[in-house]
Amino acid sequence: MSHLTDLTDLTDSIHSNALSSDFLLREESSPGVITLTLNRPESFNALSQEMMVCLKAALTQIDADPSARAVVLAAKGKAFCAGHDLKQMMAHQNKAYYQELFAQCSALMLQIQTLSVPVIAKVEGIATAAGCQLVAQCDLAIAANTARFAVSGVNLGLFCSTPSVALSRNLGRKAAFEMLVTGAFISAQDAFEKGLVNQVVSADDIHEKVGALTQMIVQKPKFAISLGKKLFYQQLELGMHQAYALATDTMACNMMDDTALEGIQAFVDKRKPHWKPT
Repeated sequence: MSHLTDLTDLTDSIHSNALSSDFLLREESSPGVITLTLNRPESFNALSQEMMVCLKAALTQIDADPSARAVVLAAKGKAFCAGHDLKQMMAHQNKAYYQELFAQCSALMLQIQTLSVPVIAKVEGIATAAGCQLVAQCDLAIAANTARFAVSGVNLGLFCSTPSVALSRNLGRKAAFEMLVTGAFISAQDAFEKGLVNQVVSADDIHEKVGALTQMIVQKPKFAISLGKKLFYQQLELGMHQAYALATDTMACNMMDDTALEGIQAFVDKRKPHWKPT
């Protein structure tokens, strides 16, 4: 595969045949909750170009679906995601290809952040390099107690530069840098303590726990969640004064929406709110 022309051809092929389902399974696990399952266990669900194009296409469809309320990102097999496809990378040894590949991955990560609904990583097995980045980039993450995490590129002489962006925005700086310069695995419990995941649960309970979290989300009005997610990430990149200015405007807009007006009136009336379906 060369460069942009091949990526365009690859995108077109996903829309015209069954390639997408080979790499990615999609199901509506409960009303409004879409589960996307990485489906290349033989390659440890590596983020090949094909996998990334499939994920991008699926997320684009979800963002255009007014009934979508949350996304669960899961995986088949022993690994959640082992990062980039190293064999694919070694088959194209030129800088232009690598720039395109990493730009493609970065665009996917940004798409997760800008998606209008929360994305929850359901992590079973290992998540390494760009796979660990994928966990960090998701809005929320629940890990089985058997899961392990690493940004291990440095072990191969390749510093995990793009994963460092998501990692350093979720972990403390020293914790993130230690992972990046050692390449060492950390346990699910360590990942929880460092802030990489929200919960650690037994492998037997992870499906139930993810379901409970998504149900808490879908019971809230989509407008408020979408508005809040956008504000949350925007304000993180601003100074304190700018962040408060943006949050003030966002909250005023939220307050003028029928969703908030109904919710507050219901609280005053001591009744459940009757939100309009999205």
